[in-house]
Formats: sequence, structure tokens, C-alpha cells
Amino acid sequence: MKNLRYLFSLFTLLSVLSMPLVSMAEEAIPIPAVRININSADAKSLADGLNGVGMKKAEAIIAYRETYGPFQSVDELMEVKGIGKALIKTNRDLIALE
Repeated sequence: MKNLRYLFSLFTLLSVLSMPLVSMAEEAIPIPAVRININSADAKSLADGLNGVGMKKAEAIIAYRETYGPFQSVDELMEVKGIGKALIKTNRDLIALE
């Protein structure tokens, strides 16, 4: 019986030691998202920084703002061909106007 307890303790210790170590502090610190200013960003920054936006949509955003001036709201992006509500919803927290 004593040997069985010893083996169980050893097995438990080895199981705990083999678990990946994750710092609680690392889990608690949120990583801030980098906001992209749609009124000043170049095409590469728009494509790299916004989900679902490639170079073609990024260039369309720039063409729109060059034609109509700076965006007054994030929702105005829906006026750009190829950009709809879902894309705006996905990226709303990543978009800055200034």
C-alpha cells in the first residue's frame, strides 16, 4: 500500500511538471489593437491592418477619399465598392478617423 501511494504521488508530480507553464499575468494583459486611420493610411497599411481588406479594396478606399474627401464616419465606408456592413462590423474597433 505504501508503494502504491508513492507511485501515485510520483505520477501526480510528473503530470503537473509536464503541463505547459502559462503566467497568469500574461493571460490578464489584453493586447491593444493597432487602429488604422482610414483618412490617412496608405493602401498597404489598410490591407495589412484591416481584416478582409486586400490591396484592391484598400485602393478603392483611397480612391473614394480622394474623390469625396475624408470619411466623416466609419459607416461611410459602405459607400466604397466591395465594402459592406459585415466588413465594417468586423473592423469597427480597428478603424480610426483621425
